[in-house]
Amino acid sequence: MNEHYKFINTPLPYAYNAMEPYIDEKTMKLHHDKHLQTYIDNLNNVLSEYPQFQNWTLEQLIMNVPSLPNEIQTAVNNNAGGVFNHQFYFSNLANPTSAQPIGMLSEAIKNNFSSYESFQNQFKTAALSVFGSGYAWLVVNATGQLSITTTQNQDTPLPLCISPVLNIDVWEHAYYLKHYNKRTDYIEDWFQIINWNNANSKYIRCFTY
Repeated sequence: MNEHYKFINTPLPYAYNAMEPYIDEKTMKLHHDKHLQTYIDNLNNVLSEYPQFQNWTLEQLIMNVPSLPNEIQTAVNNNAGGVFNHQFYFSNLANPTSAQPIGMLSEAIKNNFSSYESFQNQFKTAALSVFGSGYAWLVVNATGQLSITTTQNQDTPLPLCISPVLNIDVWEHAYYLKHYNKRTDYIEDWFQIINWNNANSKYIRCFTY
């Protein structure tokens, strides 16, 4: 994806069927090529008439929504958030992958949640608690500790000044073709394809700026 307008939908870093049997090929293709593409198209359309914001990065747009003209604040929040959230989600999938967190992130999860199993339980509870559409996140909070949070629709954690490490998309389009209405089954399958190497790198970067 381009860093600035016009934003583009870069290919997934793996094949559409790479997450089988946990996430099916058709879902991955629709999710990336249709849902994410729509957010990108909408964001580009909104910014097309506002050249003063076309050199802003995706993160700058999300962080500064209140400073944008009133008439585009909601559209930018929804669509820039949709692009960021989806890209973050896709980047943290891998198959095969480590069965457990690795590196500094592994130690941090143990320190903050007692064990990986406890983290899984708390994260699953958070993901199931999202009413309707949204995301559950593992983040580094303002005190430098790991915590779990949720966002509705396409809101992101960025305006809260917390750094995301991992997220799960619990919009129904992320799982309905394979798991139907069984969000629990989807979450349990998602735990099998977390790209812990990438998540660990994101965690380390939180402390290197």
